[in-house]
Amino acid sequence: MKQTPLAIARIAGKLALSKKGHDVRILKIKSISNICDYFVIASGDADVHVRAIAEAVDEGLLDKGIKPWHREGTKGGSWVLLDYVDVVVHIFLNSAREFYALEKLWGDAPIEKLS
Repeated sequence: MKQTPLAIARIAGKLALSKKGHDVRILKIKSISNICDYFVIASGDADVHVRAIAEAVDEGLLDKGIKPWHREGTKGGSWVLLDYVDVVVHIFLNSAREFYALEKLWGDAPIEKLS
């Protein structure tokens, strides 16, 4: 059964939480941009933590038959991007998340906070 973009975003967010990612949020940007339908944003405390969160999201979605179209930043670890076309997952170090401030940049987007 094909998952909806919102279901994929929620699964990705829960997978991030499973690796102790924090401040996990889903931004619904489909009404304000044609980039994708949803951003999932999460933070990690160290580059190793960011990569572990990204790996958990990637593997968990692959287990459900959902493959990323593109991956970025998996070697560096300050900002990992996993692009699933309708859903883009951003996993940041805390300092990088503050610097890029995607929630402020997309301030008009409705936000769902996961915990």
